[in-house]
Amino acid sequence: MVESISISDLKKLGNVNLIDIRSIEKYNNKHILNAKNIQINELLINPGKYLNKYEKYYIYCQKGIQSRRLCQILKSNGYNVINVSGGYEAWILNE
Repeated sequence: MVESISISDLKKLGNVNLIDIRSIEKYNNKHILNAKNIQINELLINPGKYLNKYEKYYIYCQKGIQSRRLCQILKSNGYNVINVSGGYEAWILNE
C-alpha cells in the first residue's frame, strides 16, 4: 500500500524532498515551489541515481495517478516515498 499525503498536509511540512515527475515542459511552465524535476522514466530506469533509500521523498505528477504507480514500484524496491494526492492540479486548487 502506497502512503499518500494531501496538498494541505504537504503545505504544513515545509521544506521536504519534493519531486515533480512531469515533463520538463510542464515543470518549466509551472511547478510547486522547491520541487525538483526528475521525469518518471528516469526514476523507473535508474532510481538509485536520484534517490537515497535513507531519505523520504514526496512525489507528484499532474493528477496523482502516475505518481501513485511510481511510488508503488519505488516502495517495492525499498525507497521511502509518499504520493502527493491529486498532484499539481490539487495544488492549483489549494493556492
